[in-house]
Amino acid sequence: MTMTPDIFYLTLLAGLGLFLWIPHIIAIVMNHGPMSAANYRDIPEKELPDWGRRAKRVHLNFVENFAPFAALVIIAHLTKTANETTALMAMLFFWIRVAHMVVFYLGVPFLRTLLFTAGFVVTVIIFFQIVL
Repeated sequence: MTMTPDIFYLTLLAGLGLFLWIPHIIAIVMNHGPMSAANYRDIPEKELPDWGRRAKRVHLNFVENFAPFAALVIIAHLTKTANETTALMAMLFFWIRVAHMVVFYLGVPFLRTLLFTAGFVVTVIIFFQIVL
């Protein structure tokens, strides 16, 4: 079986998600030293620099948006409703999420919201390709 574009971009997104937690951990270690079993605890957000707080939010936002996108891409694949539109939307979603990540790290609020909204819209388009 060959990999469809939808599944390819889902795979790339999953790979991206594997690494998004790392900057947050770097912020913790830079500000509080290495964590050990004896001192492991949740670091209050106010104890991290702005970029460290944004890093955590980038990861959380990615996870929250990845789940419905992934489910829909898999459903489209399994039900054979994946098509040129779902492939295009999967590609767009990937690049939108990459841009969203960069803009979020940089702390650009308005553009971040536009990119988030664009990601939501392309996910909704995939949904309608399946159900209609």
